[in-house]
Amino acid sequence: MPGWRSDPYILRATFSVGKHEVWAAHMEAKKKLIDFVNEQYNVGMNYNDFTIGFARRQTAYKRPDLLISDPNRLMNIAEKAGPIQIIYAGKAHPKDESGKDTIKKVFEVMKTINGKVKIVFIQNYDMSIGKMMTAGVDLWLNTPRRPKEASGTSGMKAAHNGVPQFSTLDGWWLEGCVENITGWAIGPEKTEDKASDDEIDRNDLYNKLETWIIPK
Repeated sequence: MPGWRSDPYILRATFSVGKHEVWAAHMEAKKKLIDFVNEQYNVGMNYNDFTIGFARRQTAYKRPDLLISDPNRLMNIAEKAGPIQIIYAGKAHPKDESGKDTIKKVFEVMKTINGKVKIVFIQNYDMSIGKMMTAGVDLWLNTPRRPKEASGTSGMKAAHNGVPQFSTLDGWWLEGCVENITGWAIGPEKTEDKASDDEIDRNDLYNKLETWIIPK
C-alpha cells in the first residue's frame, strides 16, 4: 500500500485485498529471503518449509535460545508436524558476555541437530536484512522474559507485512495479541508474584508449534 506512511487511511484498502494476493506477495518476499540465505550460507532452505524468524539484539533476557533449548523435541515436532527452518540474526553488545553466550548456543545446536531442522545465523545484521526477514518469514518469534521488553518493534514491522507473531505477553504484544488471529501468546501473562518461567514458556512454545501453528 504505497503512501500509507503519509496517509494511514490508505491502509483501509487492505480489507479489499484478496487472500490469494496477500499470499502471493508473501511468497515473493519469502523466496527473496530464502535465496539470499542459501546464496550466502549454502544451507539448502526450501521455499515451502515453515520458516521462523528471530532477529534483534542478542541478549540473555530476550532468550534467543528458548526455541532450541530442547533440540530433540524440536526435531520431533519437525518430524510430526512438518519441516521447520529457523533464521536468526542480530548482534550482542561487545561487553554483553551473556548475550554472546546465547549466540554460541545457537551455533552449538546448529552443529548437533544434523540438518533435521535447518538453522542459519545471518551475520552482519543491518536494516536491509531486517527488512527481508520481517517480510519473508512465516512466523516472527519473540521470547523476552516478562516484564523486560519495552516494545518489540521488529514484531510490529512483521505485522505490517502480514506475518503473525509468536511471543511472550510483553511489550507491544500485550495489546497486539489476538490469539489465533494476529498470532499466538507464549506462556501466561506476568502476575505480581510470578516472573516468567523458562520451563512453562518452553513447553507452551513447543505445544503450540506442534498442535496449532505448523500443521497444515
